[in-house]
Amino acid sequence: MPHSLSSSHSLSSPPQPPSLSGHPDHAVPWGMQIAVRYDKVHPPRRIDVAEAAARAVVALLAAPASAPGGVWSPAVDYWRDGRIRKIVRRARGKRWEEIQDIDGVTITQDGPSGWGRAAARAFVPGPVRPLPGALAKTQVEGTHFPAGDELPPPPAAITARAERDPAAAAEIALGSASASAGALVTIEVTPLHEMTSGKLAAQCGHAAQLAWESPAMDPAVRRAWADDGYRVRVVVPSREQWETAARPVRVTDAGFTELDGPTETTRAYW
Repeated sequence: MPHSLSSSHSLSSPPQPPSLSGHPDHAVPWGMQIAVRYDKVHPPRRIDVAEAAARAVVALLAAPASAPGGVWSPAVDYWRDGRIRKIVRRARGKRWEEIQDIDGVTITQDGPSGWGRAAARAFVPGPVRPLPGALAKTQVEGTHFPAGDELPPPPAAITARAERDPAAAAEIALGSASASAGALVTIEVTPLHEMTSGKLAAQCGHAAQLAWESPAMDPAVRRAWADDGYRVRVVVPSREQWETAARPVRVTDAGFTELDGPTETTRAYW
């Protein structure tokens, strides 16, 4: 599937030890902000947005600027030493263009026919407030994207065309499954709990980070993943699979926002 990655830095692959849990929080909380492009006229599917966000997280952590001695390294290391937060925000139009000037990495990813291109930018971690001006003007609440099983709601262009000409509906591929065939890393999402699009993107970002940092990942696989643009395949297993399969990466959300108490949300394997 076509995909692209943009950053002010090229990418490399120095793994770091995983640290999504077990650390005391900082007095002033830090987080990695992730902005996703929001386009009601040409909306991407939520699974494509989640995959793009996961890829952006890994691309930032793998960048030379995040490696020891890099300009982003002090911020990344300090963030890792506290409770790991990822906050997903939405931006559209001019605001999306403005935030490209803030240090980070942007990933874009095509979806199936008829759907908009997903885009996510992961930013160098920092205090959760105050945020840089343009980023502070983006929104967290209400970050929802269509699943893909049916035509997106108005004012989506494809839906407007289908209302005028029902045959136009054939131009869009309906379905909620990942289109990332052949991705080296698979992220499983819990079938036991519903999550908003923003929460899903954040949890997939956690799983991708831990996969990248996992000592269980062979260096050759890590290099191949980098060469593939850090593509991931997000899937929702059956309840039986979720309850019986063992995976090298497991993410438990603290339950401070959408979920009620500590909840296992995502897993990853390769």
